[in-house]
Amino acid sequence: MEALRPLSITAVPALLRAPPVPIPTFVGTGREVGGRRGKSVRAGAGGAGWLSGLLGRKGGGGAPMAMTVTPGTVKAGDPVLHEPAQEVSPGDVPSEKIQGVIDQMIAVMRKAPGVGLAAPQIGVPLKIIVLEDTQEYISYASKEDIDAQDRRSFDLLVVINPKLRKTSKRTARFYEGCLSVDGYRAVVERHLDVEVSGLDRNGHPMKVDASGWQARILQHECDHLEGTLYVDKMVPRTFRTVDNLNLPLATGCPPLGA
Repeated sequence: MEALRPLSITAVPALLRAPPVPIPTFVGTGREVGGRRGKSVRAGAGGAGWLSGLLGRKGGGGAPMAMTVTPGTVKAGDPVLHEPAQEVSPGDVPSEKIQGVIDQMIAVMRKAPGVGLAAPQIGVPLKIIVLEDTQEYISYASKEDIDAQDRRSFDLLVVINPKLRKTSKRTARFYEGCLSVDGYRAVVERHLDVEVSGLDRNGHPMKVDASGWQARILQHECDHLEGTLYVDKMVPRTFRTVDNLNLPLATGCPPLGA
């Protein structure tokens, strides 16, 4: 497929020319992915998400919290989420407008809270992703979930024009969710090892070698840049509301884990 040409900053929609939209305070969590290995895995709230365990008590217990719409994000059905994004011209990376988009993405992701966000999710059709997973977030998950997901903390990453390459054939299945599809989860099979190259927010070349949970987040966010949501790749019979995460998988569904 022919690659899209870099998009000049003058072609970016009016959203980039406006000041960042204030992000109001709200209750709820955004994207969730989770589960445990093998047949012993339960589809519960404790293994439910990008912020596994925040749906209930610290350590992974408790019932899911009521969901609310995540502010500042575009929702499924909007064309910007279902069409490929365009590359950012390298010369535009230091501009106030592109830096403002990045700052707004980080604010929306952290307010949600979530561990990743792509520019199309705030209505900007550009190839930019942000992600981070802190030790605080991880502390809310059970040790079993952390081990099963191979989850480790990492600092904020901003990647412009990311190019993703799978570096092994190893895969695993866990629940995913999305800030643009509030209130629902489904199992997605992802590769466990990837390499992502692109530009950092200063316009310098960068490369990330990731495995486990970080690799899953990178694949999820890079999918957004191609107009793909997790529901396009999910195991269909695992699709469910957050309130039903404790229910067992349907007969015939593949087990969670590697």
